[in-house]
Amino acid sequence: MSVNPLISFSRSQSLGDLPRRTAHRFPQRTAVVDGPVRLTFAEFEQAVASAASALRAHGMEPGDRLALLSRNNWQFAVLAFATARAGVVLVPINFMLGADEVAYLLDHSGATAFVVQDGLVSVAEAAMDAADTDGIVVRSCICSGTGAAPSGWGNVQDWMEFDGAAPEVTVPGVTVADDDPVRLMYTSGTESRPKGALMSSRSLLWEYVSAVVDGNMGSDDVDLHTLPLYHCAQLDCFLGPDIYLGATSIILPAPDPAAILAAIERERVTKFFAPPTVWISLLRSPHFDAANLSSLRKGYYGASAMPVQVLKELAQRLPEVRFWNFYGQTEMAPVATILGPEDQLTHAGSAGRPSLNVETAVVDDDGRPVPAGTVGEIVHRSPHATLGYYRDPDRTAEAYSGGWFHSGDLGYFDEGGYLSVVDRKKDMIKTGGENVASREVEEAIYLLDGVAETAVFGVPHPHWVEAVAAVVVPRPGAELTPEAVMAHTRSVLAGYKTPKYVVIADALPKNPSGKIVKRLLRGEHSALGQEAPAGDIATAP
Repeated sequence: MSVNPLISFSRSQSLGDLPRRTAHRFPQRTAVVDGPVRLTFAEFEQAVASAASALRAHGMEPGDRLALLSRNNWQFAVLAFATARAGVVLVPINFMLGADEVAYLLDHSGATAFVVQDGLVSVAEAAMDAADTDGIVVRSCICSGTGAAPSGWGNVQDWMEFDGAAPEVTVPGVTVADDDPVRLMYTSGTESRPKGALMSSRSLLWEYVSAVVDGNMGSDDVDLHTLPLYHCAQLDCFLGPDIYLGATSIILPAPDPAAILAAIERERVTKFFAPPTVWISLLRSPHFDAANLSSLRKGYYGASAMPVQVLKELAQRLPEVRFWNFYGQTEMAPVATILGPEDQLTHAGSAGRPSLNVETAVVDDDGRPVPAGTVGEIVHRSPHATLGYYRDPDRTAEAYSGGWFHSGDLGYFDEGGYLSVVDRKKDMIKTGGENVASREVEEAIYLLDGVAETAVFGVPHPHWVEAVAAVVVPRPGAELTPEAVMAHTRSVLAGYKTPKYVVIADALPKNPSGKIVKRLLRGEHSALGQEAPAGDIATAP
């Protein structure tokens, strides 16, 4: 039986509906703070509605793609919902990419509109020159302060009008179905070319519910957003749920430790997410001990595993803060499992249990579930999951082999149902026929005094096929040598797991979401395996 279109519209709940519904509940509550700009939910909803109308006025139709190249700002937040309301697919782009990389995403996504922050216009124009298509017909700029848009670009500010009046009651217009695409999220590019994961309102809203319930989020939260909004973790684990609930979002352009500590104190922030690398930078900041962090109650981490020693230090130095570990990936919108505050130290290093709307299993190479304690590939069933990879049916079919979404991560469940992530498949080091999990070696190195950060990876080796290598960043003032790191690691791990090569460095390469980019380390240090290992560490596995 077909459903009357008016009934369908009345029953709908899409991503673009959230600002309007929250504005009716909390019109005068602060929604977004970005420097001097402070928008109530009524004003935020008006900006969303105005921008959605502007997109339609510019000829954007449901299903069209709008590419967004910008650092964090309030306009980014508005466009995340305005595009969804207009049925337009938002394509957030990593602002650290070069022109050729941006050109690939423009071509692959088939974007017909391009919104760019003014400081990134030169990259955008070079990307459009390099792109194979001239299909971008709408070009608009997010201008810093009151600056004018560059020649040839419109001003996004003209799309976003607000005066704080109560939101209007809408009439049937664009209806966005549960599984219509509203977002095209490109993976972080650890492979040669990033894949575009299509996300629907159904994917995102079910993920918001999981994050809210299992992450203990509420409408009274004051949340600080410093990681890039183009990344799904900040955008859809935190900003989206905040708008859904009616919480306040404080937006900073970057995760600068001094700015983070100052914002927590100034805005009385109660909730903050960062990858382990940023939490480590806060702990090492000379401003940490002097900052008033008494308002902070909830801390979240993800993107990579939190070293156990760092977790213990956080518990000691921020005793009033409860922590959650969010594990997942872009294709899961992105949350899959969550480790709650009560389990942080008793199950340190674990990714927790499947979140509210996720079913997770660990399977062997034939897709069969494996017993507790056995390492296999982590797979999921959930409404969070992607609609598939855009313009890539073969990879989509491979990812959904056997009716589960295959994460590409290796892990195991313990007898209590807690998931431990051992490694990415590609990060597992196979040396002399033995598997070595890079994370296990990293945890061992973190036990050594004076270690700030480390990354472990495999390098080609003429005899062992792969050899274990580590890059180690010392804490300020600490003196570390490769021999000391090797000797320490050998004292706590089997000989074949001990790094054959250790490099002491000033920093590790990271992407803007805080993930250590191991492919760059592999490339930079690929010749290590041709050198003679230090001392007697070069023992057979």
